[in-house]
Amino acid sequence: MEVWYALVSLLPFDWAQPGTMLFMKHALLAVLVISPLFGILSTMVVHSRMSFFSDALGHSAFTGMAIGAICGFNEPTWAAVIFALVFALLFNLVRRRSALASDTVIGVFSSTAVALGIFLSTLGGRSFTKFNNLLIGDILSVEPSKIGLLALILLLIIVLWCLSFNQLMLSAVHPALANSRGIKVFWQETVFSMAIAVVVTLSMTWVGLLVINSLLVLPGAAARNVARNLWQYHLFSLAGAVVAGIAGLMTSYYIGASAGASITLYLAIWFALTFLLRKKG
Repeated sequence: MEVWYALVSLLPFDWAQPGTMLFMKHALLAVLVISPLFGILSTMVVHSRMSFFSDALGHSAFTGMAIGAICGFNEPTWAAVIFALVFALLFNLVRRRSALASDTVIGVFSSTAVALGIFLSTLGGRSFTKFNNLLIGDILSVEPSKIGLLALILLLIIVLWCLSFNQLMLSAVHPALANSRGIKVFWQETVFSMAIAVVVTLSMTWVGLLVINSLLVLPGAAARNVARNLWQYHLFSLAGAVVAGIAGLMTSYYIGASAGASITLYLAIWFALTFLLRKKG
Protein backbone atom coordinates (compact mmCIF):
# COMPACT_ATOMS: atom_id res chain seq x y z
CA MET A 1 0.00 0.00 0.00
CA GLU A 2 2.92 2.35 0.57
CA VAL A 3 3.60 2.44 -3.17
CA TRP A 4 -0.04 3.33 -3.80
CA TYR A 5 0.06 6.10 -1.18
CA ALA A 6 3.16 7.53 -2.85
CA LEU A 7 1.49 7.51 -6.27
CA VAL A 8 -1.71 9.12 -4.96
CA SER A 9 0.29 11.88 -3.26
CA LEU A 10 1.23 13.12 -6.73
CA LEU A 11 -2.42 14.01 -7.44
CA PRO A 12 -3.45 17.68 -7.05
CA PHE A 13 -6.15 17.08 -4.42
CA ASP A 14 -6.29 18.03 -0.76
CA TRP A 15 -7.08 14.45 0.31
CA ALA A 16 -4.08 13.13 -1.64
CA GLN A 17 -1.51 14.73 0.66
CA PRO A 18 0.81 12.21 2.39
CA GLY A 19 -0.52 10.77 5.63
CA THR A 20 -4.04 12.19 5.26
CA MET A 21 -7.45 10.71 4.46
CA LEU A 22 -6.34 7.12 3.91
CA PHE A 23 -10.00 6.10 3.52
CA MET A 24 -10.25 8.15 0.32
CA LYS A 25 -7.09 6.62 -1.07
CA HIS A 26 -8.41 3.15 -0.32
CA ALA A 27 -11.71 4.03 -2.01
CA LEU A 28 -9.95 5.24 -5.15
CA LEU A 29 -7.93 2.02 -5.38
CA ALA A 30 -11.12 -0.01 -4.83
CA VAL A 31 -12.83 1.86 -7.69
CA LEU A 32 -9.88 1.13 -9.97
CA VAL A 33 -10.29 -2.57 -9.18
CA ILE A 34 -14.09 -2.84 -9.04
CA SER A 35 -14.92 -0.81 -12.15
CA PRO A 36 -12.87 -2.98 -14.56
CA LEU A 37 -14.60 -6.03 -13.07
CA PHE A 38 -18.00 -4.56 -13.84
CA GLY A 39 -16.83 -3.36 -17.25
CA ILE A 40 -15.65 -6.83 -18.27
CA LEU A 41 -18.65 -8.72 -16.90
CA SER A 42 -21.12 -6.18 -18.28
CA THR A 43 -20.45 -7.13 -21.89
CA MET A 44 -21.45 -10.73 -21.28
CA VAL A 45 -24.38 -9.76 -19.05
CA VAL A 46 -25.81 -7.59 -21.84
CA HIS A 47 -24.95 -10.01 -24.63
CA SER A 48 -26.44 -12.98 -22.76
CA ARG A 49 -29.56 -11.02 -21.77
CA MET A 50 -28.92 -11.68 -18.08
CA SER A 51 -29.48 -8.17 -16.77
CA PHE A 52 -32.17 -9.20 -14.30
CA PHE A 53 -30.11 -12.19 -13.19
CA SER A 54 -27.44 -9.92 -11.73
CA ASP A 55 -30.16 -8.07 -9.83
CA ALA A 56 -31.48 -11.36 -8.47
CA LEU A 57 -27.95 -12.25 -7.38
CA GLY A 58 -27.80 -9.06 -5.35
CA HIS A 59 -30.97 -10.11 -3.55
CA SER A 60 -29.54 -13.57 -2.89
CA ALA A 61 -26.38 -12.00 -1.49
CA PHE A 62 -28.50 -9.96 0.92
CA THR A 63 -30.15 -13.19 2.09
CA GLY A 64 -26.71 -14.73 2.58
CA MET A 65 -25.68 -11.77 4.73
CA ALA A 66 -28.78 -12.31 6.87
CA ILE A 67 -27.94 -16.00 7.26
CA GLY A 68 -24.37 -15.16 8.23
CA ALA A 69 -25.55 -12.65 10.82
CA ILE A 70 -27.98 -15.17 12.34
CA CYS A 71 -25.24 -17.80 12.51
CA GLY A 72 -23.05 -15.33 14.36
CA PHE A 73 -20.28 -15.14 11.76
CA ASN A 74 -17.75 -12.36 12.34
CA GLU A 75 -17.64 -11.86 8.58
CA PRO A 76 -21.11 -12.63 7.14
CA THR A 77 -19.88 -11.73 3.66
CA TRP A 78 -18.51 -15.25 3.23
CA ALA A 79 -21.91 -16.74 4.02
CA ALA A 80 -23.32 -14.40 1.37
CA VAL A 81 -20.72 -15.57 -1.17
CA ILE A 82 -21.55 -19.22 -0.55
CA PHE A 83 -25.29 -18.57 -0.74
CA ALA A 84 -24.88 -16.58 -3.98
CA LEU A 85 -22.83 -19.40 -5.54
CA VAL A 86 -25.51 -21.95 -4.60
CA PHE A 87 -28.15 -19.55 -5.93
CA ALA A 88 -26.34 -19.26 -9.28
CA LEU A 89 -25.95 -23.04 -9.60
CA LEU A 90 -29.61 -23.72 -8.75
CA PHE A 91 -30.75 -21.02 -11.17
CA ASN A 92 -28.87 -22.61 -14.06
CA LEU A 93 -30.18 -26.07 -13.17
CA VAL A 94 -33.81 -24.90 -13.01
CA ARG A 95 -33.48 -22.80 -16.17
CA ARG A 96 -32.18 -25.77 -18.20
CA ARG A 97 -34.75 -28.24 -16.88
CA SER A 98 -37.77 -25.95 -16.95
CA ALA A 99 -39.97 -24.92 -19.86
CA LEU A 100 -40.34 -21.46 -18.33
CA ALA A 101 -38.68 -18.41 -19.88
CA SER A 102 -35.47 -17.17 -18.27
CA ASP A 103 -37.04 -13.94 -17.01
CA THR A 104 -39.77 -15.95 -15.26
CA VAL A 105 -37.22 -18.18 -13.52
CA ILE A 106 -35.23 -15.09 -12.52
CA GLY A 107 -38.39 -13.51 -11.10
CA VAL A 108 -39.13 -16.63 -9.04
CA PHE A 109 -35.60 -16.79 -7.61
CA SER A 110 -35.35 -13.04 -7.03
CA SER A 111 -38.67 -12.70 -5.18
CA THR A 112 -37.93 -15.78 -3.09
CA ALA A 113 -34.50 -14.47 -2.14
CA VAL A 114 -35.90 -11.08 -1.13
CA ALA A 115 -38.67 -12.61 0.97
CA LEU A 116 -36.28 -15.04 2.65
CA GLY A 117 -33.77 -12.28 3.38
CA ILE A 118 -36.36 -9.99 4.96
CA PHE A 119 -37.86 -12.91 6.90
CA LEU A 120 -34.52 -13.99 8.36
CA SER A 121 -33.27 -10.48 9.10
CA THR A 122 -36.46 -9.62 11.04
CA LEU A 123 -36.90 -13.04 12.68
CA GLY A 124 -37.55 -12.79 16.41
CA GLY A 125 -38.37 -9.10 16.27
CA ARG A 126 -34.90 -8.08 15.04
CA SER A 127 -34.50 -4.66 13.50
CA PHE A 128 -33.88 -4.42 9.77
CA THR A 129 -31.99 -1.13 10.16
CA LYS A 130 -28.60 -2.81 10.57
CA PHE A 131 -28.89 -3.96 6.95
CA ASN A 132 -29.71 -0.50 5.60
CA ASN A 133 -26.07 0.11 4.71
CA LEU A 134 -26.28 -2.76 2.22
CA LEU A 135 -28.93 -0.88 0.26
CA ILE A 136 -26.84 2.26 -0.32
CA GLY A 137 -23.29 1.05 0.27
CA ASP A 138 -20.25 2.91 1.52
CA ILE A 139 -17.12 2.62 -0.56
CA LEU A 140 -15.23 4.84 1.89
CA SER A 141 -15.32 1.96 4.37
CA VAL A 142 -13.41 -0.46 2.14
CA GLU A 143 -10.41 -2.16 3.75
CA PRO A 144 -7.04 -2.83 2.05
CA SER A 145 -7.43 -6.60 2.58
CA LYS A 146 -10.74 -6.57 0.68
CA ILE A 147 -9.14 -4.57 -2.14
CA GLY A 148 -6.47 -7.25 -2.43
CA LEU A 149 -9.17 -9.92 -2.64
CA LEU A 150 -10.99 -7.99 -5.38
CA ALA A 151 -7.71 -7.57 -7.28
CA LEU A 152 -7.21 -11.35 -7.13
CA ILE A 153 -10.75 -11.88 -8.46
CA LEU A 154 -10.07 -9.37 -11.26
CA LEU A 155 -6.98 -11.38 -12.23
CA LEU A 156 -8.99 -14.62 -12.22
CA ILE A 157 -11.74 -13.04 -14.36
CA ILE A 158 -9.14 -11.87 -16.88
CA VAL A 159 -7.65 -15.38 -17.03
CA LEU A 160 -11.15 -16.84 -17.46
CA TRP A 161 -11.82 -14.41 -20.32
CA CYS A 162 -8.55 -15.26 -22.04
CA LEU A 163 -9.15 -19.01 -21.79
CA SER A 164 -12.90 -19.23 -22.36
CA PHE A 165 -14.08 -16.09 -24.13
CA ASN A 166 -14.86 -17.72 -27.47
CA GLN A 167 -16.73 -20.57 -25.78
CA LEU A 168 -18.67 -18.16 -23.55
CA MET A 169 -19.61 -15.95 -26.46
CA LEU A 170 -20.73 -18.85 -28.67
CA SER A 171 -22.71 -20.33 -25.78
CA ALA A 172 -24.50 -17.01 -25.32
CA VAL A 173 -25.18 -16.40 -29.02
CA HIS A 174 -26.07 -19.92 -30.20
CA PRO A 175 -26.24 -22.63 -27.47
CA ALA A 176 -27.23 -25.36 -29.92
CA LEU A 177 -24.24 -24.65 -32.16
CA ALA A 178 -21.97 -24.52 -29.12
CA ASN A 179 -23.22 -27.95 -28.03
CA SER A 180 -22.60 -29.34 -31.50
CA ARG A 181 -19.00 -28.09 -31.27
CA GLY A 182 -18.46 -30.01 -28.04
CA ILE A 183 -18.74 -27.00 -25.74
CA LYS A 184 -20.36 -27.78 -22.39
CA VAL A 185 -22.84 -24.89 -22.44
CA PHE A 186 -24.26 -25.61 -18.99
CA TRP A 187 -20.88 -25.40 -17.31
CA GLN A 188 -19.88 -22.34 -19.30
CA GLU A 189 -23.04 -20.59 -18.14
CA THR A 190 -22.56 -21.82 -14.57
CA VAL A 191 -18.98 -20.59 -14.31
CA PHE A 192 -20.01 -17.21 -15.72
CA SER A 193 -22.96 -17.00 -13.32
CA MET A 194 -20.74 -17.84 -10.37
CA ALA A 195 -18.24 -15.18 -11.40
CA ILE A 196 -21.05 -12.61 -11.35
CA ALA A 197 -22.21 -13.97 -7.98
CA VAL A 198 -18.82 -13.48 -6.34
CA VAL A 199 -18.29 -9.98 -7.75
CA VAL A 200 -21.80 -8.79 -6.84
CA THR A 201 -21.60 -10.21 -3.32
CA LEU A 202 -18.21 -8.78 -2.48
CA SER A 203 -19.01 -5.38 -4.00
CA MET A 204 -22.52 -4.72 -2.71
CA THR A 205 -21.42 -3.47 0.74
CA TRP A 206 -19.51 -0.65 -0.97
CA VAL A 207 -21.60 0.00 -4.09
CA GLY A 208 -25.08 -0.61 -2.67
CA LEU A 209 -27.70 -3.24 -3.45
CA LEU A 210 -30.07 -0.70 -5.00
CA VAL A 211 -27.68 0.32 -7.80
CA ILE A 212 -25.29 -2.60 -8.21
CA ASN A 213 -27.31 -4.10 -11.06
CA SER A 214 -26.96 -0.89 -13.07
CA LEU A 215 -23.18 -1.19 -12.88
CA LEU A 216 -23.43 -4.58 -14.55
CA VAL A 217 -25.74 -3.35 -17.30
CA LEU A 218 -24.93 0.26 -18.23
CA PRO A 219 -21.25 -0.13 -19.28
CA GLY A 220 -22.04 -2.91 -21.74
CA ALA A 221 -25.27 -1.28 -22.94
CA ALA A 222 -23.48 2.00 -23.64
CA ALA A 223 -20.60 0.26 -25.39
CA ARG A 224 -22.99 -1.68 -27.58
CA ASN A 225 -24.45 1.57 -28.89
CA VAL A 226 -21.22 2.66 -30.55
CA ALA A 227 -18.96 -0.40 -30.85
CA ARG A 228 -18.44 -1.78 -34.34
CA ASN A 229 -16.70 -5.00 -33.32
CA LEU A 230 -16.08 -7.14 -30.23
CA TRP A 231 -12.78 -5.44 -29.48
CA GLN A 232 -14.40 -2.00 -29.32
CA TYR A 233 -17.34 -3.46 -27.41
CA HIS A 234 -15.14 -4.61 -24.54
CA LEU A 235 -12.83 -1.61 -24.68
CA PHE A 236 -15.66 0.96 -24.49
CA SER A 237 -17.37 -0.97 -21.70
CA LEU A 238 -14.17 -1.16 -19.66
CA ALA A 239 -13.21 2.49 -20.27
CA GLY A 240 -16.72 3.76 -19.53
CA ALA A 241 -16.87 1.84 -16.25
CA VAL A 242 -13.45 3.11 -15.08
CA VAL A 243 -14.09 6.76 -16.02
CA ALA A 244 -17.56 6.74 -14.43
CA GLY A 245 -16.15 5.06 -11.33
CA ILE A 246 -13.48 7.71 -10.79
CA ALA A 247 -15.81 10.60 -11.62
CA GLY A 248 -18.51 9.21 -9.32
CA LEU A 249 -16.11 8.83 -6.41
CA MET A 250 -14.81 12.38 -6.82
CA THR A 251 -18.33 13.76 -7.06
CA SER A 252 -19.50 11.88 -3.97
CA TYR A 253 -16.52 13.17 -1.97
CA TYR A 254 -16.91 16.84 -2.87
CA ILE A 255 -20.70 17.10 -2.65
CA GLY A 256 -21.38 14.42 -0.04
CA ALA A 257 -23.56 12.10 -2.15
CA SER A 258 -23.61 8.31 -2.38
CA ALA A 259 -20.67 7.00 -4.41
CA GLY A 260 -22.65 4.12 -5.91
CA ALA A 261 -25.45 6.41 -7.04
CA SER A 262 -22.98 8.96 -8.43
CA ILE A 263 -21.19 6.30 -10.46
CA THR A 264 -24.51 5.03 -11.79
CA LEU A 265 -25.57 8.53 -12.87
CA TYR A 266 -22.33 9.02 -14.79
CA LEU A 267 -22.86 5.67 -16.50
CA ALA A 268 -26.42 6.71 -17.38
CA ILE A 269 -25.07 9.93 -18.92
CA TRP A 270 -22.49 7.87 -20.84
CA PHE A 271 -25.28 5.61 -22.12
CA ALA A 272 -27.34 8.64 -23.23
CA LEU A 273 -24.35 10.12 -25.07
CA THR A 274 -23.57 6.87 -26.88
CA PHE A 275 -27.23 6.50 -27.82
CA LEU A 276 -27.24 9.99 -29.34
CA LEU A 277 -24.01 9.28 -31.20
CA ARG A 278 -25.50 6.09 -32.58
CA LYS A 279 -28.67 7.85 -33.69
CA LYS A 280 -26.66 10.67 -35.31
CA GLY A 281 -24.53 8.16 -37.14
